[in-house]
Amino acid sequence: MHKDIATPVRTKEILDKYGFSFKKSLGQNFLIDTNILNRIVDHAELTDHSGAIEIGPGIGALTEQLAKRAEKVIAFEIDQRLLPILEDTLSPYPNVKIIHNDVLKADVRAVMEQEFDQSKDVMVVANLPYYVTTPIIMKLLEERLPIRGIVCMLQKEVGDRISAKPGTKEYGSLSIAVQYYTKAETVMIVPKTVFMPQPNVDSAVIRLTLHKEPPVKVKDEAFFFHVTRSSFAQRRKTILNNLTSQLPDGKQKKEQILAALKEADILESRRGETLSIEEFARLSDALYPHFN
Repeated sequence: MHKDIATPVRTKEILDKYGFSFKKSLGQNFLIDTNILNRIVDHAELTDHSGAIEIGPGIGALTEQLAKRAEKVIAFEIDQRLLPILEDTLSPYPNVKIIHNDVLKADVRAVMEQEFDQSKDVMVVANLPYYVTTPIIMKLLEERLPIRGIVCMLQKEVGDRISAKPGTKEYGSLSIAVQYYTKAETVMIVPKTVFMPQPNVDSAVIRLTLHKEPPVKVKDEAFFFHVTRSSFAQRRKTILNNLTSQLPDGKQKKEQILAALKEADILESRRGETLSIEEFARLSDALYPHFN
């Protein structure tokens, strides 16, 4: 009988067999609790016609649970030392393909076109390495890949920032960027005790469901994101001060910024963290003619 990978005993057996040592630089923390893995996969709502994309499969603990539920699993692994281990641990699952590549450099869309047919329901499901969580999520969203959504485990603090609401200290340009593309929700908290080696912090699992249409319409997306990032440049500063110091020629264009704030019905004394995504959309549209 094939034993699950995600138990302390089996994980240790596999690591010992291959003399594998964890690389801190790659943020390697392996999950050793099958129940938690199953709950993560539950949140992806896969069917036997779904495709799954995984990032950083490690020794295959999550990959295995995905393979049991999805029609096909594609996993990107950057660490060459793990390739022979994955070949071994995932040998019972012919529906898994490992791609040795850094997902941040990979052409994920091309891989999807090659591996999945166009109509397939595809979810990204991953236990993301902590040090590159945000760039990976933003790449997947900005490239507008044909996926239904993302279920990923990340540092609880990053999860809090992603699903934050205006007026909270966690709310920032990351919250707005992710919420522009998706409906974001934290679906579970995972204690650090279920990892080998144990990380220093608890983790959260978030589910991002892609919007059919963004919640706001803006004249220029890149400029909208530039305005939101600028508004949070220094959290203690007012929106007016941040925009004048961050936008190109902002100091010379202070009058135009004031006029745009007025047009968008936003008090110049407010801070970025109090503005909703709708207010940022109005503001960036009002500013756009003055900065382009």
